[in-house]
Amino acid sequence: MTIALGTPEVKDLNKVADVLGEWQYDGAPMQLHPGDLGWFWRFGAEATATALRTWSRDGRILAVGLLDGPNLLRVATAPDARQDEELAQRLVNDAAEPKRGVLIEGRVNIEAPMDALAQNRLSHAGWNTDEPWTPLSRDLNEPVPAPGVRIEVIGPEQADVRTAVQRAAFDGSTFTDERWHAMASGFLYADARCLVAYDDEDNAVAAVTVWSAGPGKPGLLEPMGVHREQRGHGHGRAITIAAAAALQELGSSSAIVCTSSSNVGAVATYASAGFQRLPEVRDKYRDA
Repeated sequence: MTIALGTPEVKDLNKVADVLGEWQYDGAPMQLHPGDLGWFWRFGAEATATALRTWSRDGRILAVGLLDGPNLLRVATAPDARQDEELAQRLVNDAAEPKRGVLIEGRVNIEAPMDALAQNRLSHAGWNTDEPWTPLSRDLNEPVPAPGVRIEVIGPEQADVRTAVQRAAFDGSTFTDERWHAMASGFLYADARCLVAYDDEDNAVAAVTVWSAGPGKPGLLEPMGVHREQRGHGHGRAITIAAAAALQELGSSSAIVCTSSSNVGAVATYASAGFQRLPEVRDKYRDA
């Protein structure tokens, strides 16, 4: 059977998320996580389905890609399909031809597992290696210490607090109350939590959203941010520890996160919260 490229409908999102969850395990290469779909859901279920691509053979999904913008494809593959010759070549061919509806013309990036054959095939097709990212992981089999600050789990009534910290942490953030409610309405949020940290003066200083992939599997931090006026006081470390504790309560075996290696402050923050640095990963990119 040949490999078929598809775009799921909203009714198919449960199946795609379940498949992604099955592919998560401790020690796996950094790749697309169900939490990435959950975070994208802030744009709505229809937009999430429209941004997804699947590659299937004989009805079985072998790879899932999320268009995190028109010029970035983030890919996860079935563990037993990472060295599949046909899949690797099909991914490269589909990414190269804008008419196939995967990536646009011009400068584009693909994020794929570092041990996937597609990485090699992209290089042979003339794709270049982009700047490094640092994955980090924390084992959750041991107790997680107290964060040392007040942490609040955010519900619908406090959505404005969560979104305000996000906008104060990331320049250009478009995370609104409406988008929080859209995200929280998705089925993936049933296994997620939004947390906010407060300082001694009761100011909301940092926030994080954590996503479980199911009991015994790695959970994801996406995103974590500290209010730009509150940095340098250990709030990032505190909210990261709280995130690990929340994932532990959800049954996750570990907590994972990935940040640009050039963001040395973020890497140091995660390390200070007990996360271990893993080998760097790199996207592949094609020039215009």
